[in-house]
Amino acid sequence: MAAPSVLPFDDRDGTIWFDGSFVPWREAKTHVLTHGLHYASCVFEGQRVYNGRVYHLEDHTARLFNSARIMGMKITFTEDEINNACKELIKIQGITEGYMRPVAYRGSEMMAVSAQQTKIHVAIALWQWPSYFDPKEKLKGIRLDIADWRRPAPDTAPSHAKAAGLYMICTMSKHAAEAKGYADAMMLDYRGLVAEATGANMFFVKDGKLHTPTPDCFLNGITRQSVIALARARQIPVVERHIEPGELSGFTECFITGSAAEVTPVSEIGPYRFTPGTITETLMNDYSDDTRKEVSAVKLGG
Repeated sequence: MAAPSVLPFDDRDGTIWFDGSFVPWREAKTHVLTHGLHYASCVFEGQRVYNGRVYHLEDHTARLFNSARIMGMKITFTEDEINNACKELIKIQGITEGYMRPVAYRGSEMMAVSAQQTKIHVAIALWQWPSYFDPKEKLKGIRLDIADWRRPAPDTAPSHAKAAGLYMICTMSKHAAEAKGYADAMMLDYRGLVAEATGANMFFVKDGKLHTPTPDCFLNGITRQSVIALARARQIPVVERHIEPGELSGFTECFITGSAAEVTPVSEIGPYRFTPGTITETLMNDYSDDTRKEVSAVKLGG
């Protein structure tokens, strides 16, 4: 995978929206005893900017607030205020093609498991970021390992919050995969069923139909929802169901979806092989076209 940048993220020119104000990038700091660092009381969004607009901005902001609610964190700003801050930051940064990261986390007022009196900080950063995967590798399909770590059961972790702590096993799994020469890893869930990649949802093709795991213990990604809507607009049947790992040998195509990954073909998952084909290419192009429209044609529900 191509590194998104060689610049450290704490030492850059630019501006970050931080607790209601636009501050110089290097001054957007928090203390080492911040609760969010020690206890993962942190939620975030990853959203792409295309042609100077955030793709599905309102959906991302709504999910940020829902994640905070699940985590027992009350964001003191309104959704409209966060949406407007995102739009204004794009103008200030002058970035029309990039990646935006809103984040909300508990502050340093209390350092214990119980921390109801902590301030909920909110920040938004935007930087230039090209394709998540190397473009040449992406066109032929990336290679995935099969992770040792599994997605937890929904009664053991806040599975439907985009919470920082849930990504610990994703980082561990991706590092292990990259050490073996893979681009990423596919994760199973607590039942041993196909779940997702470390930061993206998964789709498979068989007999002209699109199959995707039911997101009952991991995020129902915004890009995932967009691609499903685009597929249905093309009259491509979409089947959301539990998928056994052994079924992978019967699928002909595979791709992953996410704000960072966009729509990326997969050529290999462990011992299973796939050939990027017509459905994958069609949805790659349709998604690319949709992100470039002034107003997205796809309206998401939920």
